[in-house]
Amino acid sequence: MAFIEKSMGGAVRVSLVDAAAEILRERIHKGHWKVGEKLPVEPELAFLLGVSRGTVRATVRSLVVEGLLDVRQGAGTFVASATERSAEVKRLRRMGLRSQFEVRRALEVEAMRLAAVRATARDLGQLRSLLEKRGHWLGVDSDNARFVADDYQFHVAIVKAAHNPALLETYEFLSIAVNETIASTLEVDIPEPDYDAHRLLIEAIESRSPNAAELAIRDFMDFILAALPEVFRS
Repeated sequence: MAFIEKSMGGAVRVSLVDAAAEILRERIHKGHWKVGEKLPVEPELAFLLGVSRGTVRATVRSLVVEGLLDVRQGAGTFVASATERSAEVKRLRRMGLRSQFEVRRALEVEAMRLAAVRATARDLGQLRSLLEKRGHWLGVDSDNARFVADDYQFHVAIVKAAHNPALLETYEFLSIAVNETIASTLEVDIPEPDYDAHRLLIEAIESRSPNAAELAIRDFMDFILAALPEVFRS
């Protein structure tokens, strides 16, 4: 963990994803990897950064949203730009957790309604598989970064089951916000919906009732939102 430990310096507590992202960001800015160049494969990046492969995946996703990286299915991860979309990312983070949860709920409500109508048997099988991979969060001794990455993939699979490319593109663009809302339930006093709560989402999609699917995701998200204060700005 040499790079992460050196980067964190013990002075402040930052997330492993943030620390790893800063190292990769700096290397790209300094030209260690040039635009169009392929990054090392996931196990090599994990070794280089001294973090788990789940943390590497979450880090790469965050840099994709910033515009620095591009993940090409079957080909690997490439440097897309040496300049991140930092202004948009920073504005999103300043909007606060409740705002991010409310936007996430709006997207997932529509995704659930569409998935209840459009999800294929393959989509449902994928959701069940991802739920088992996500498993149960077991507390402070768990690999939180891995859990966040797996939980995010479960929710992305719901959006994919809606078979609406624009909705999926929007959801993936907001992946930093979605990942932060997931991580926040592990790091602060916000409830994390359990395994059974996620299983009920699959069952609601299987019901083929858009209204039942919407009710399920609203119950799921309202459980979290109840723990966050209302914030109004004039």
